[in-house]
Amino acid sequence: MAAANRGIADAIKYDLTLMHETWMELFYPRQRKAENTVLGKYEPESTGKRFLYRLVSVLGLLIVAVSYPLLLTGYFVRFQARRLNVTAARLGLFGVIAVFIALWGGLVALIWFQFQGTFSTVEIFAIGAAGIVAVVSSALSYAFWRLGGRGTTISLAYPFAMTALFLPPVVAALFHPVLEDLIIARSDELAQDLFQASPAIVQDQLGQIDRQEGHHVIIWFVFSFPIGWVLGLLVSLADLIRPTGD
Repeated sequence: MAAANRGIADAIKYDLTLMHETWMELFYPRQRKAENTVLGKYEPESTGKRFLYRLVSVLGLLIVAVSYPLLLTGYFVRFQARRLNVTAARLGLFGVIAVFIALWGGLVALIWFQFQGTFSTVEIFAIGAAGIVAVVSSALSYAFWRLGGRGTTISLAYPFAMTALFLPPVVAALFHPVLEDLIIARSDELAQDLFQASPAIVQDQLGQIDRQEGHHVIIWFVFSFPIGWVLGLLVSLADLIRPTGD
């Protein structure tokens, strides 16, 4: 147990040190992993520059302390994303599409033949529509991921993956009373809170819009992009501080 605690403590110390060095390297040369190099870590010589160096260092300590939980989140998201990436790479684009069609098609078929008394035809069609949303979004996410490049992955692959996660239940909620009370009502409250917190000019422009249920599909589609961007940036932070294999 003591050895395990030392291992965790060493890993945390490594992360915090490297995060602080990365911050310092934004402003000064030879900061990141420069301790044991030939030139060593750069330090200013004049009194004024040393004071500024220490000030930037202290500010970096505060930023590192606040952002370390985000780094841990990035590690977790990266671990889960890479597990999915390995599976997706083995399946290929058509394999991914086939798996999602099989999952959602199987669900619709099961409900149609076994639970027709519980679900109406409209509700079954709603679940099928949600499945189509998931299939298309997952295919787009895979395609943009395979295109490669950090920018494409963050800006498009992650958001469409979030769309595949968020939109199916929202689409289904438009037709199912129980899901409607749970999802549509909550998203309506969220939209109201965001509207009230928005600048006055935005409220003036959107204040007259009569929000219908179908607008929630657009709301969650829009939300999936910033959420995907944030997760992608967290993974990039994890890759910067501790690349795979470190």
